[in-house]
Amino acid sequence: MSDVPAPTVRLLVIGDALLDRDVNGHVARVAPDAPVPVVDVREVSERPGGAGLAALLAARPGVDVTLATGIGTDAAGDRLRALLGDVGVHPVLSPPTTIGKTRVRAQGQSLVRIDDAGHLLGGVDPLEELGDNGCDAVDEVALERLVRSCDAVLVADYGGPVTRHPAVRSVLQRVAHRLPIVWDPHPRGETPVPGVRAATPNHVEAQGFARDSSSPLDVVGESLRDAWHAQAVVVTDGDRGAVVVDGDADPVRTPAGECADGVDTCGAGDRFAGAVALGLARGAQLVDAVRAASTDVAAWLAAGGVATCHPGGTPAPTDVRARGGTVVATGGCFDVLHAGHVALLEAARGFGDQLVVLLNSDAGVRRLKGPTRPVNSVADRARLLEALRCVDAVVVFEDDDPSATLSRLRPDVWVKGGDYAPADLPEARVVEAYGGRIEIVPLLDGRSTTTVLARADAARR
Repeated sequence: MSDVPAPTVRLLVIGDALLDRDVNGHVARVAPDAPVPVVDVREVSERPGGAGLAALLAARPGVDVTLATGIGTDAAGDRLRALLGDVGVHPVLSPPTTIGKTRVRAQGQSLVRIDDAGHLLGGVDPLEELGDNGCDAVDEVALERLVRSCDAVLVADYGGPVTRHPAVRSVLQRVAHRLPIVWDPHPRGETPVPGVRAATPNHVEAQGFARDSSSPLDVVGESLRDAWHAQAVVVTDGDRGAVVVDGDADPVRTPAGECADGVDTCGAGDRFAGAVALGLARGAQLVDAVRAASTDVAAWLAAGGVATCHPGGTPAPTDVRARGGTVVATGGCFDVLHAGHVALLEAARGFGDQLVVLLNSDAGVRRLKGPTRPVNSVADRARLLEALRCVDAVVVFEDDDPSATLSRLRPDVWVKGGDYAPADLPEARVVEAYGGRIEIVPLLDGRSTTTVLARADAARR
């Protein structure tokens, strides 16, 4: 019997995946041979881009994500597959090279973006080599079987050969009447197939698609709904929220979630479209799914946004540290969330600028607490923790102690509750080896999961 709880939602993401690189550095001088800044590189990080990023952002506890795409057989493709972590990959096309996009940043500011389309890795432009329809025949039977096994589909259109391939479009057209499809369109891509549940252009894209920059967004949305034969169009409008044009109902403007100024909004559109698709997969009405997606995006941006993308869901705290911030982590089972847990988490958050909670898997809890635990699944425990204002991210780990995860995350501060001495913790050596520090905070008397369960058991007798 598997220790991993069955996924509650099966989401299929369809689109072209890229390899994104961030070159982060510092500028303190101008080049002597040209009036351009010199970037002293401090760190180079990589993550999935395009539909790969959309798939990674949709993955969370209780969601099983599969990415139908084309990834090259080159070194960049190998790195991209590794960076996708637990996201399953279904090869729709087999391009020879993988598209790469590089952003050069200094002091949190983007300076330039380089689109190498595989050239920096010694390849050729895969979009040119594949052409409009791709160099491979798509296995329609396998793709349709995969589509029909899912609860919802997100089409992350990046103008590449996957989403414009006639066979892919044919499969989506056949299932559009029975399965919620959210289509995030691209200015260079094809129009959504008729019947999609919702298309999600931003306001600039919507005006461009409709060739109308003067009409209100509800009018633009209605025009696109009719032109695309879509069930609905959701036009996102930045901090002004979104306009939902659904069927013959009156358009609705939903509010945006609160978000601080100056945050990096890269990936926000992908996160939004994925959250809408997940809401529809769970049976939500479209307007409710849009409202929930706006709140989800705001919380994600507040937690660090795209900087938190890392294989296996481990947040990458580069941007927090680049701004001089402190990353804090704590861990535990958090099985039945109670006041003692909240006090520990709030105290931990007080030591820094970002709090990451390392959460024991269900199998790990059983090994620590016995066969009757956990009471709540890892998906439910993670969701409750993520809802707390003091928690910025949750990482599930499978081992009996968090040493391996800490060695990857390398938080500045590791917080534990109780009367431990740092030397008593099995992970202490790892934290001290990379230069982190350990803080022990007292627990609230009489607050523990064991006590809560014992009281509940006594009340039933």
